[in-house]
Amino acid sequence: MSTTTTNDFFKSKVLGHPAGLFVLFFTEMWERFSFYGMRVLLINFLTFSIIGDNPGWGWSAENAAALYGTYAMLLYITPIFGGILADRYIGYRRAVVIGSIIMTLGHASMAIETPLFLYIGLGLLVIGTGFFKPNMTSILSEMYKGHSDKKDGAYTIFYMGVNAGAFFGMMLCGYLAENVGWSWGFGLAGVFMFFGTLQFWLAKPLFGTVGEVPSKADRIAAEEAAKTSLNAEDKRNPFTLVDKLLILVTIVIGLLYAFNDPLSKIGNINLFPFKAGSVDGQNVMVLIALILFLVLVITRIARYTTVVRDRMIAVVVFAFFTVFFWMSFEQGASSLVIFARDNVDRTLEGGSLMTFNIVNTILTIVPLLIVSWVLILLAKQTWNRIPGSNIVLAVCFIGVWGVVVWMLYQYFTADKSEITVSWFSILNSFFIITFASSISKIWDSKYNPSAAVKYGLGLIVMAIGFGLLAFGAYGVTEGIKVSMIWLVLAYLFHTLGELCLSPVGLSYVSKLVPARMIAFMFGMWYLAIAIGNKLAAILGGQIENITKEYSLSTFFLIFTIVPTIAGLIVMSLNPILKKLMHGVK
Repeated sequence: MSTTTTNDFFKSKVLGHPAGLFVLFFTEMWERFSFYGMRVLLINFLTFSIIGDNPGWGWSAENAAALYGTYAMLLYITPIFGGILADRYIGYRRAVVIGSIIMTLGHASMAIETPLFLYIGLGLLVIGTGFFKPNMTSILSEMYKGHSDKKDGAYTIFYMGVNAGAFFGMMLCGYLAENVGWSWGFGLAGVFMFFGTLQFWLAKPLFGTVGEVPSKADRIAAEEAAKTSLNAEDKRNPFTLVDKLLILVTIVIGLLYAFNDPLSKIGNINLFPFKAGSVDGQNVMVLIALILFLVLVITRIARYTTVVRDRMIAVVVFAFFTVFFWMSFEQGASSLVIFARDNVDRTLEGGSLMTFNIVNTILTIVPLLIVSWVLILLAKQTWNRIPGSNIVLAVCFIGVWGVVVWMLYQYFTADKSEITVSWFSILNSFFIITFASSISKIWDSKYNPSAAVKYGLGLIVMAIGFGLLAFGAYGVTEGIKVSMIWLVLAYLFHTLGELCLSPVGLSYVSKLVPARMIAFMFGMWYLAIAIGNKLAAILGGQIENITKEYSLSTFFLIFTIVPTIAGLIVMSLNPILKKLMHGVK
């Protein structure tokens, strides 16, 4: 794609960066607002009692998690195809707009609150995310070609937009859904997704040719450049027919499994109606797909020379332990939501309510003031070129301020108040914003540990959070609720674990993998995250069964012990992994 106009971006600056970065910042912010706003509601809505002032659907945790797990799994698969389509045919900017429109329709469908429209809405969100997710960062990367010294700062600002959107989305959509009605929460997510799309589209004059549909000449030039850049290592190991067949078969079985899990539990429709002894057909097919995928990875890696082969083995090892991390961390979308609702004492009054109101007000108003200030700076720089986009953003923030003031007023005027379930989910975004720069400085210092140690620390620190929950829930029986401090501390340690591990993975894929395999290995990496998300939902859906059979403390001990063991193992592999990486740091 053409990059002839990228230098023009640096003529109008906001906080030392081109104004176009902050258009992307707000676009990503509203998308994350809608995504996390819906995400924090889904399990709660599906499992909430069917009677009462604000009834849910009364599903079991197992069935709700089966549906959510498939949704979360597919979110990491469709971006692979969306990125390919944008690269070759429709361009990054058009892909973002298409994805945004589809996701807006998805949120609108979910606000109708019927099973049919719920499934349609989730399907549209999966498809829309496929177009949106990979192409926002592609636009950002293209904007900063020739300005690599600015890129790290740009991604940091962009990442703040992600967390700001998640923070306000979970807080406001959650509050409306739990206190007014579920459709209001789902609907608010759709409203801001729509406005995010509109402000991005109206900002077209700011981007010039960046992210446009690639011309035929651009596509041919890119293909030729790719061919000439392949080194001898890549040319000697093309994808064979067997490789392609193995990829196809594993994808088909994986997708069939993803759909069969909720279909068999919720709709009593089984795509694998057989058993091998006492093993269900679904699990048999998953095992077959896993074996075929391992054959694919092993045979491809074996065909490379020693150094490249060793480095790719290191990536596979890291991907394996990634599954254990996300399997535990993503309990925040399933079991921790149910735990917060049913087992945490969220009722406050008197001095404790006043303390919460002060903390909550500071927590809400300060970041909103900062983001509003950035909006004003952007408007000053771009009003003459994109007035429509700035007006839409202003309307968005007037709406957010309105909902925030109304929410805080409700808290302050109540003599007794129950903290919303969704409030606890905002803590992850808050702690990321609070601690990300400090953790980054440690990694940039002389204390910077190896990748294996970071992975081990990430897993173990996160496990401490679950250990605290296991301790806090020890001896809890029906009718007894635990202090919310245990959940707050758990989210703190989960976030610190995420900051240790999450930024490491993709960085090492790009450093260790040869050019021809990088797309395949990135796909494998996202597959590992997708599997982790699905396993998280499967295990999280067992919270009711395990609590009934054993105890709530036992449930959290699973996520204390397993990640701790995984963390110790990966740290013990540090000397081997260093050797396999052949000097890559």
